[in-house]
Amino acid sequence: MGWYFSRQSRHQLIQELIEPRDNEQLRAETVAHTLRGNVLWSVVRITAKQEGIKPGLGIGDSYHYIRCDLLEGSGNEWGYKPMDESMHPYYYSCPLSYLAMAPEQSPQWREGVRAYHARRRTPTLPATPVSA
Repeated sequence: MGWYFSRQSRHQLIQELIEPRDNEQLRAETVAHTLRGNVLWSVVRITAKQEGIKPGLGIGDSYHYIRCDLLEGSGNEWGYKPMDESMHPYYYSCPLSYLAMAPEQSPQWREGVRAYHARRRTPTLPATPVSA
């Protein structure tokens, strides 16, 4: 997928990305979101309004997925590049709690998220002075 830009502020873009969307096929609701720099992480619930949205999903049934939107400003515009876990985005700052909120779609990506958070929890040792 490519980038999508429009003349709006960063805040307006984020609000647009997390607001519920409704059409004749489905309803999409953001149940959790967080911003890590210019990466917007979301857990989205999709509720089917008709058959065929996803195999095994009946009318009224829901599923959750982890979404990753990269954000970028250019002049008076802000844009986003939408991805989800199944695309194995090479960004790993997703909150660990989100992993329990959606079925696994990419084991390798989830390993990367866990490793990212493990590195952040591990204190770094101060540099030892070198004696002359």
